[in-house]
Amino acid sequence: MKYHLVSLGCQMNASDGERVRSVIENMGYQWTDNEEEANLIGILACSVRQKAIDKVYSKIHKWNLWKNKRNLITFVSGCILPSDLDKFLKLFDIIFQMKDLPKLPEMIQQYGITTPVGLQQGFDSQNENISEFWHVKPSYTSEFEAFVPIQNGCDKFCSFCAVPYTRGREVSRPSDEIVTEVQSLVERGFKSITLLGQNVNSYGLDKKGDEIDFPELLRRVGNLGNQLNKEFWIYFTSPHPRDMTDEVIEVIAQYKCLAKQIHLPIQSGDDKVLIHMNRKHGMEKYRQIVHTIKRLIPEATLFTDIIVGFTGEKDEQFENTRKAMSEFKYNMAYIAMYSPRPGALSHRWFDDISLDIKKERHHILTQDLKIHSKNYNSSMVGKTYRVLVKGQAKHDGYLAGLTEGRINVRFLSQDENLIGQFVDVKITSAADFSVEGEMITIKESAA
Repeated sequence: MKYHLVSLGCQMNASDGERVRSVIENMGYQWTDNEEEANLIGILACSVRQKAIDKVYSKIHKWNLWKNKRNLITFVSGCILPSDLDKFLKLFDIIFQMKDLPKLPEMIQQYGITTPVGLQQGFDSQNENISEFWHVKPSYTSEFEAFVPIQNGCDKFCSFCAVPYTRGREVSRPSDEIVTEVQSLVERGFKSITLLGQNVNSYGLDKKGDEIDFPELLRRVGNLGNQLNKEFWIYFTSPHPRDMTDEVIEVIAQYKCLAKQIHLPIQSGDDKVLIHMNRKHGMEKYRQIVHTIKRLIPEATLFTDIIVGFTGEKDEQFENTRKAMSEFKYNMAYIAMYSPRPGALSHRWFDDISLDIKKERHHILTQDLKIHSKNYNSSMVGKTYRVLVKGQAKHDGYLAGLTEGRINVRFLSQDENLIGQFVDVKITSAADFSVEGEMITIKESAA
């Protein structure tokens, strides 16, 4: 019996997928890369973007046609809005919320009977029983990179966002479990570990003093790095500017294992648009955070998220976002064209920015990003960086990896034994979003 799983959307779905794989494999199913030979196919959907939902419909249409020729069970989970869930009921054999993952084997065994059962009690906005999901041991898809969920859900209710309606309210995972999982991964040789949550820097706030806060969690992980004789990098995503404190940045600066790369979503560079988005922070607050990062961790790279074409965004407001791009000089920005999501507050508003204007603004901002990214990458030329090798590059004869700041690097080598290892690379040339270099041997590095 073979299975296949498709994960759409953010890293949280990718992380959830590792636990889904573990449950399925414990039932005796074996993974296959080929959908066509699978007896069980699942998809972790993402209602945050319409493109991802469109892909779900495309996939299930194809899979249901295959049922005319062979036995096949399909399931869906992930970040799904209630309106999408209602439609999926007629298309998939099994639907479940991630907190009910431990019950999946029973659902598969009863095939079809539990299709509506997972929804009988409605959407669990309080994330009750999420601890059962966290106790599922993941089946990691990498031998050197891993995700560690530290919380689930969101309390921010940005007007454009569907996450509070797909994952419920914020619930923090016990810190002892988090630190134990990180320690286990490091001892097993994992080199890159990402702490995951919708708003990681509000970790612990839902426990009203019964749990540590995010800076203290980072401090405990940092101390772990000092105790273990291992080289590894700890990342986190995504923080919210509203809860980003100087203490978080001070802790990152203090510990070697805490990666000097920060993803700080801005969404817009205009204060009025930010109010309309219900972001609960303004540009001055955001600017202070970036200045603190540059002061305490000058070597840190800065990533962000930006939405263009949000309802009512005027030309001059978009220009303010361009100014923010120029001011903060992001190394990477994930730029999205606004699309209304059912359930989110902004879905009630008329989407008054045409697709053509959204595409134009997306293109302009991408071109701006290329300039700032290329300038930074050019400053790397002639310097040597530690690189975690991730795999073969697109160009034959090259390997690809990431610096601690998550800058893409490629270098000439066909030694696949280096994949999953740290190497030193001297940068020789730069492109818009990547650099190229030469690997330095241990003897050269010591010279």
